[in-house]
Parts: sequence; C-alpha cells; structure tokens
Amino acid sequence: MKKIPLLLTGLLTLFTVGAAGTTTAHASSAVNSYIDSQNIKPANVTSNVWKGFPKNAYRHGVGKPEGVVVHETANPSSTIYNEIAYMKANYKNAFVHSFVDATHIINIANTNYLSWGVGFPGNARFVQFEQVEVHSKSAFAHEVSNAAWYTAYLLHQYGLKPNRADYDGKGTVWSHRAVAKYLGGSDHTDPVGYYSSTGKKYFGQGYTMIQFYQLVSSYYKNDFSGSASTASSSSAATKLDKVTYSKTTETAKLSTNYSKYRLYNHVKNAYTNMKKYSWSSVKASTGKKVYINDKGVKDESGSTWYRITFSTASGAKQYWVYSGVLDIDSAATASSSSANSSSAQ
Repeated sequence: MKKIPLLLTGLLTLFTVGAAGTTTAHASSAVNSYIDSQNIKPANVTSNVWKGFPKNAYRHGVGKPEGVVVHETANPSSTIYNEIAYMKANYKNAFVHSFVDATHIINIANTNYLSWGVGFPGNARFVQFEQVEVHSKSAFAHEVSNAAWYTAYLLHQYGLKPNRADYDGKGTVWSHRAVAKYLGGSDHTDPVGYYSSTGKKYFGQGYTMIQFYQLVSSYYKNDFSGSASTASSSSAATKLDKVTYSKTTETAKLSTNYSKYRLYNHVKNAYTNMKKYSWSSVKASTGKKVYINDKGVKDESGSTWYRITFSTASGAKQYWVYSGVLDIDSAATASSSSANSSSAQ
C-alpha cells in the first residue's frame, strides 16, 4: 500500500458551478460517457468492519465527518484483499475506512470514527477510502463508478452536500492531493496521477478530479434525491443501523400484509435522510408482481429488506421494503439458486 441521469454521451461540454457561483465549461469525459453508455451499475457496499481499529472521534464528534477523501494505493500488483490484510497488520502506521476496486466496495472501519490516512488535520475531518489499481478499460470504468457512487453514498449518509474541495480547499469531496495542498500533513498527490495515466491508457484522455466530481454529483442527485441538509443534533445522535447488502435477482408478489408497512428510498433507519412513500403512489394491490434486485440484512436485528421495482423497464423507480411486504417466488428463487450452484461446480 502507498503510500448522469449520468453524464450525457455525446455532449461536447459539461458545466460545473464553482463555489463563487461562476459556471465553467470542461471537456466531456470519455470515462463518464462510457459508464453511461454501458449502463454500468455500482457495486453494493459490503460491511466487513474489523474491531481491531481504534475508535477516535472526529473533531466535531462521533459520526460527524466533514467530507470524503479519495485515495489510490499506488501498488499496481496488489489486490483489494491483499490491501485489506496489509492494512489490518499495519494500522498503527495508517488505515482508511474502505477499499474500492472494479467489483467491490468493502467497508472495513467504522466511518463514525476517524481513520489515519492523510495526517493532521485531515484525519479528524474526513471519511477516507482507497482505490486499488486496475488494468483494463472496463475495470477502470467500473472502479470509477464504484468510487463516485460510494462518495455520494457517504455524503448522503452524513447529511453533507457535494462540494469540490480541489477547487479551493473548501468542500466535502477531496483528493489526497487537495488535502496535502490546502491542509498539509502529507505530500501525496493521489489519485490524480493514477486517474490521468489510466484514463489516457484506456480511453485516450486523462481522467480528472473535476470529472470524478461531476460523476459524484450525478449519483448524488439521481440515487440520493439530491437533497441533504446538515444533520441536526438530534438526528446525529440517532444510532443508524448497519446493513449488509447482497445482490439478488428474484420475483415476488405483494403479500396480504403489505399495507401494514411502507415504501422507503433506503433501508429504514440506515440513513439520515430517509423518505417514505405511500402505496397509493404505486397503485399497489395484493398479489401485484415486483422485481427484486438487492437484499439487505440489518447486522444487529437480523431483519431482511429488499429493493424492488414494479417493472423491468430501464430506469424504473426503486424502493426498499421490509420482507413482510413480499411473498417471494420460491420456484424462481430455487431455480436461480440451482443455476448458481451448477455454475460454481
């Protein structure tokens, strides 16, 4: 270890609003356009928190980070699991909260407590994650998608709005280079060099933090409602549930008890900015067919939640529901499980 809708394909320019409100044009991103055209979907967050990491509060208190720092490992021959193992063995020197590659987003340290990735004073301010170097066009696009989505996810989780800090040293989305430049504590410049060289190698165009920030903003707007207010003291004090997610493809029907529960934009009590939706808004009825594409199990209570859509159309609105809402299609599930088992042999 070292140490939109997605952006629209074919546009000649993209625009970013700076801190002072000025609008600046930037060349379109080949990487972001590829992510959009290939309909790349971010990975689920896997919770694998190791209890051996120290727990120290951020400067404003437990569960009160002020932004997110994006790193990369600067190790071209390592894997995400090698990096995690190395960090656990050497955490007294440095550690971050999570690791990202082309197929994983793995959270290894509780993000409510600070990590040691950028030195003083940045450690006491930011959630931090590392990107593992990847070596193909598709892998780089998937990794960037995962990293940008995870950044938006963290901002939403802690009631923070996207704001590009590389611009002026003030904001919520930071590169390690920006921390070193504006806050000190380090001389590292990642992930800027990795983005530039890998973008040129596979897309003929260096990738930049400006373009990464545009992708973060797009995910934030489209996946997290684009509205996060600063967490109040009461909501900040509320303990949020930790959830372990896993991909799944199943069908189900609304049970006879569905109306006892609600629809949510995320697993209930797993995020600070949770929204409820009424069943009348989706014209629900007992026995109505739904399509499941994600599953979440709360770490403490063990309750199961599913992310559903009411059609298979691209862009169909997604909702999270408690398992009691659904009668799972057991035949389809068994068939899927059998197919997975056969493919694994």
